[in-house]
Amino acid sequence: MTTPILATPLQIRIHEAIAQAGGWLGFDVFMNMALYEPGLGYYANDLRKFGLMPGGGLNAGSDFVTAPEMSPRFGQALARQMAQALEAAGVRQVWEFGAGSGALAEQILQALPQVTRYTIVDVSGSLRARQQQRLAAFEDRVQWATALPDAMRGVVIGNEVLDAMPVKLLARLNGVWHERGVVVHQSALTYADQPTDLRPPFEVLGTHDYLTEIHPQAEGFVRTLADRLEAGAIFMLDYGFPEHEYYHPQRSMGTVLCHRAHQVDADALDHVGSKDITAHVNFTGIALAGQEAGLPVLGYAGQGRFLLNCGVLDGMQDAPIADKTMVQKLINEHEMGELFKVIAFGAKGTAVWQPMGFSAGDRTHTL
Repeated sequence: MTTPILATPLQIRIHEAIAQAGGWLGFDVFMNMALYEPGLGYYANDLRKFGLMPGGGLNAGSDFVTAPEMSPRFGQALARQMAQALEAAGVRQVWEFGAGSGALAEQILQALPQVTRYTIVDVSGSLRARQQQRLAAFEDRVQWATALPDAMRGVVIGNEVLDAMPVKLLARLNGVWHERGVVVHQSALTYADQPTDLRPPFEVLGTHDYLTEIHPQAEGFVRTLADRLEAGAIFMLDYGFPEHEYYHPQRSMGTVLCHRAHQVDADALDHVGSKDITAHVNFTGIALAGQEAGLPVLGYAGQGRFLLNCGVLDGMQDAPIADKTMVQKLINEHEMGELFKVIAFGAKGTAVWQPMGFSAGDRTHTL
């Protein structure tokens, strides 16, 4: 798996970083540069990224679709849960991380006039411009931030945010654990492994070669939220597993995937900067990071069950077939309903309450 030529400014910058690091760069550092290098990384450049569904027209040039683009009922259902959370915490502000095209923010702002301030935290200047255009009708309530304040009050949401946070790659080779990094070989990027004391948080049975990830940045993000959130709740939606599934002996090739033009591949070193790089979320690690930082876990469930509990099917009897089809993709177990999960936390030091999204099918006990 190599990049055949040094063709782009981002690749040149990565080659320089590898040289400055002594010839080997951890995959997490590489992934951070590939996605977020200012002006060059995938989320920092002007590529379209988000579309509706594969095809031409308005979707031409997009790489993937997220739930809010598939159906406004996703945001409407989540808004019902957020209304309950706002009331329970006595707050009127929302913080959204990684707002993408702005579709989810638009759906929530339309549904929740009681929200007085909606803050979007997004590192992408091009996406911020797209969001500002889409949300112009709500300019009196929306603001953008590139960093967190020392203190926050409100309901925090993140849809497909954790999966885009850089991960460390660990490879068990001939029974010995290594950290996988990126080097330059004959002017191309390729992988190289170094022995390490790092280990997955869950014992991987067997002695066979095994590739997986650990998630220090995503877990650190949750701890940071715990330190800053004075009142409110946190809802994170993403694809992933509890750790006993994440580190299953048969999941031996890891979960890192790339998305480009609605196609999926596993070669993160190819077309660097022009495609998304993600890893599935270890929800047990996320839950433990929150708990250890003082956040009570309010619930954990599959996305399908969560959306059903929040009334995603309400009033759908007379909806067009196309709308029904999109909602089914969101909730069916063989589509997004089971692969995607939802985890919620309360603010540190606040009373535990029951979010409607987990009123049936809560699987916190499986974490």
